[in-house]
Amino acid sequence: MASLRDLKSRITSTTKTKQITKAMEMVSASKLNKAELNAKSFVPYMEKIQEVVGSIASGNTDVDHPMLKSRPVNKTGYIVITSDRGLAGPYNTNVLRKMHQTIEKNHQSKDDYVVIPIGKVGRDFCKKRELPIAKEITGVPDQPSFAEIKEIANYAVNLFADEEVDELNLFYNHFISAISQEVTEKKVLPLTDIDVETKQSSMYEYEPNQEQILETLLPQYAESLVYGALLDGKASEHASRMTAMRNATDNADDIIADLTLSYNRARQAAITQEISEIVSGAAALE
Repeated sequence: MASLRDLKSRITSTTKTKQITKAMEMVSASKLNKAELNAKSFVPYMEKIQEVVGSIASGNTDVDHPMLKSRPVNKTGYIVITSDRGLAGPYNTNVLRKMHQTIEKNHQSKDDYVVIPIGKVGRDFCKKRELPIAKEITGVPDQPSFAEIKEIANYAVNLFADEEVDELNLFYNHFISAISQEVTEKKVLPLTDIDVETKQSSMYEYEPNQEQILETLLPQYAESLVYGALLDGKASEHASRMTAMRNATDNADDIIADLTLSYNRARQAAITQEISEIVSGAAALE
């Protein structure tokens, strides 16, 4: 049985750990509010640019843009969004497992694909397994602006435009709620899944012409898919870390309660032992 000093030391250290996890939970909750607002605020822009692109692509049979055409897939690009830090529960593990399973299922050789990791955890995962990394980005802020990730998004789009890859896929955690995030795989390029429903209430006039507008919008739309996924992933990261820290705080409470009970029992046993020794000593003197 542990000594009173050991139990007291464990109670003290666990209490300090609880204070840290509680503070981290509060910080993540604050960051989550901002990240969720950013992710939701970006949705109207994505819907509108998708509507415009879909309107041109569906209403003009002469549109002939390489980003809208599928081609034989000889090489695939994978973008995976992770965090720069751990202590986020299953946030990183789930998305990396999904990406790795997809790669193992679809490819026999490392020459058939490249990976673009966003986040230190994803980068270290790829390096440890010697996966071919085309480009990496780390140190993305908690509230990223488009300018801060435009380089990596533009690089990924150019890989497809220059025919270095024939398909570009994206793996990230989709934010559903503070307690629910879903690992999502999305095809970024080619843009063959654009929703072109005809329920549009807006009529557009294009200058100088539809083809030139599409030439400008399609790369921006593909880059926006990456940026939107990053905003979504950041919200999921903060939510997952908040939940993980809350669980850690609750576990610390349980451990402290158990240790306190053990401490009180040991202290009571020590007191009882001392009383017994005193009584025995007094009886021996009579």
